Amino acid sequence: MDALNSREQQEFQRVVEQKQMKDFMRLYSNLVERCFSDCVNDFTSSKLTSKEQTCIMRCSEKFLKHSERVGQRFQEQNAALNQSMGR
Repeated sequence: MDALNSREQQEFQRVVEQKQMKDFMRLYSNLVERCFSDCVNDFTSSKLTSKEQTCIMRCSEKFLKHSERVGQRFQEQNAALNQSMGR
């Protein structure tokens, strides 16, 4: 990033932040859709049942742990690739 001037660095940072926000929103949307579909079955009440609440908590924890693990594995693979390429 040293080759970029201050304005270019700011623009680059803005683009990175936008991508991160987009990725986060996609992750959140997938989490909500998945856990809601899997856990919420009773639409006769405006509140979640205790069973639904427990299911959603477990589902979201599992989903986030899985996403974190995939991210870690991606970083490991990327580091190994960079190392093998001599970077």
